[in-house]
Amino acid sequence: MIRPHRFTPNPDTAADNAFQVAATGAPDVLADKAYQEVTRAAEVLKDAGITVHLFDDEDATRPDSVFPNNWFSTHAGGRAALYPMYAPSRRTERRQDIVEMLKTQYRVQDVIDYSGLEHDNVFLEGTGAMVLDQVSRIAYTARSRRADPVVLERFCTAFGYEPMVFDAADSNGTPVYHTNVIMCIASEFVLIGLSMITDPRRREEVAHRLSGRRGTRTVLDLTPEQIHDFAGNSIELEGHQGQRFLALSTRAAATLTAGQREVIEASCTLLPLDVPTIELAGGSVRCMLAGIDLDARRELRDSVGPAGLEPTTTAV
Repeated sequence: MIRPHRFTPNPDTAADNAFQVAATGAPDVLADKAYQEVTRAAEVLKDAGITVHLFDDEDATRPDSVFPNNWFSTHAGGRAALYPMYAPSRRTERRQDIVEMLKTQYRVQDVIDYSGLEHDNVFLEGTGAMVLDQVSRIAYTARSRRADPVVLERFCTAFGYEPMVFDAADSNGTPVYHTNVIMCIASEFVLIGLSMITDPRRREEVAHRLSGRRGTRTVLDLTPEQIHDFAGNSIELEGHQGQRFLALSTRAAATLTAGQREVIEASCTLLPLDVPTIELAGGSVRCMLAGIDLDARRELRDSVGPAGLEPTTTAV
C-alpha cells in the first residue's frame, strides 16, 4: 500500500474516469484525510492477519500514487511485471525501492518491464486494466485507452493467460476505464456488473467462463448502482492462517444485498475499509492494494524495513 502525503483527484485522468469526482475544500485537509484513511486501512488489514507493506509518498507530482496495482503485479513462480501508464503524471509512481523490497523479502526470479512502451503510446495499467483468473488463466479486459491489445497479448503470452477482451460502458455510454471497477474474482464467487458489457453474446460468454470449471463459482451480478458504489472494486485476501477475506470499502459493503452477502460470507469474511476521500479519485480498495503472489524468503515479521517502509504485519 502507498500512503500519500499530497493526495488529490488527478486532473490528468478525469477525462475517461467516470468514477472520479472533483474535490472541494483545502488541499491540505484533503491530503490529510487520505493519509489517515490509508493508515487506518492498513491497520485493519494487519489486525486481520494480512501482511501489509506500507510505503509513504511525499511527492506532490504523484496524485494517484495511492493506487499501486496499476504499475506492477506479482505472480506465482517468482515473476513480476511493470506496466506502461496512460497519464504522464502517473509514470513516476514506479518505484525501484518497492521492487527491491520484493526481491529482498520474496523469491523474485524475473521482472518483465513493459513501461518502455509508453514512448509508443501503448498502455496496459496492470491489474486495473486486467482482472486475472489465476485458476482458469484468463485475463478479463475491458477495452479502453488504458488496455492496449498489443501489450495485453504480450503479457498473456509471457505469463500464460488467455486474453478475453470485451466492451463495457455505463448508462451514459462512457467506456469503463478499468476492468477492476466492474469485476472481482474470488475463490468461490465473482462480483461483476454484467449489464455493463455491451454485447449480449460476449456478456453470456464472460458469465459462463467466470463460473469456472463445472460451474464451481457463483456469479453475483451487480447493478450499475452497486458498481458506482465500488462493489466491483473488491479483492479477496488471505490471512496468516489461510482465512479468506473480501476487502472492500464501507460504501461498497453497504450496497450489497442480503443474498449477495450470504454467498460471500459462505467462503469469506467481509472486511470493510473506510476510504471515502480516496474514492473521490475514481478508485477504491482494490486499486489501493497491489497483491503479492510470491513465496517469502523467510517468515515475515513486524519490522522496520527500507526507507519509507513502515512496521508491517499479502498486499503492497
